[in-house]
Amino acid sequence: MIRTPVVANQFYPGDPLILENTLKDLIPEQTEPKPAIAVLSPHAGYIYSGSVAGETFANSQIPQDVVILGPNHHGQGAPIALMNDGEWQTPLGNVKINNELAALIAKPPVEIDDLAHRFEHSLEVQVPFLQYLRKNVSIVPLVISHIPYSTCVAVGKILALAIKEYAKPVLIVASTDMTHYEPRESAARKDHLALDHIKSLDPQGLYNTVVEKRISMCGIMPSTIALAAAMELGATKSNLIRYTDSGEVSGDTDHVVGYAGVLIS
Repeated sequence: MIRTPVVANQFYPGDPLILENTLKDLIPEQTEPKPAIAVLSPHAGYIYSGSVAGETFANSQIPQDVVILGPNHHGQGAPIALMNDGEWQTPLGNVKINNELAALIAKPPVEIDDLAHRFEHSLEVQVPFLQYLRKNVSIVPLVISHIPYSTCVAVGKILALAIKEYAKPVLIVASTDMTHYEPRESAARKDHLALDHIKSLDPQGLYNTVVEKRISMCGIMPSTIALAAAMELGATKSNLIRYTDSGEVSGDTDHVVGYAGVLIS
């Protein structure tokens, strides 16, 4: 199966040359990108959040194999939906799904399901960044719906065990935007409550804070899973690369969406 793009020419350029030049502008040159277990990266249109994503990925070494976790914005498919075979098409070319690693992850409650991926943009917008930085990259895509914390931890353990068994470098990418459509001051306040738990490697504190404070962080489930998996894989630190919001581009500071890039190692 070839999964074709659904937000090319909307969230990012559909022309290969324009996209490559856009990525060149968004990804700063880093002389020494660092090894990472996981990163959190935003998934809005590149004009709004691409510079945060670019700076985040530039700070991380990108191995050949990447697991991408994104939220389910459309409500279709399984609650924890894995694509286990085929290729993802982008304007820069096709990216293979790593079916060997996918097979290790495909354990309950993870389900093999393509439907959840068909129209979901949160994973798609990450792929060109990975392609640009690692030409032969392969991916394992997972779309996550609303699930309880205990299930997030269970999936995190499955992911960590799969990566250990795979025994090659793997980067986990959690795709998330932060607070949606609030004034800048309240968005930043709420977002930094969540980011404080990410920086302190506290997945339960992150999950509980987002739920209790009603923070509209769309990728809370992928972020919690990524953080739980990273802890199982020996993570000891988490660095906020950059935080900003859509108002930096739009000029509208009354209805912003927050964007954060985080490196977990």
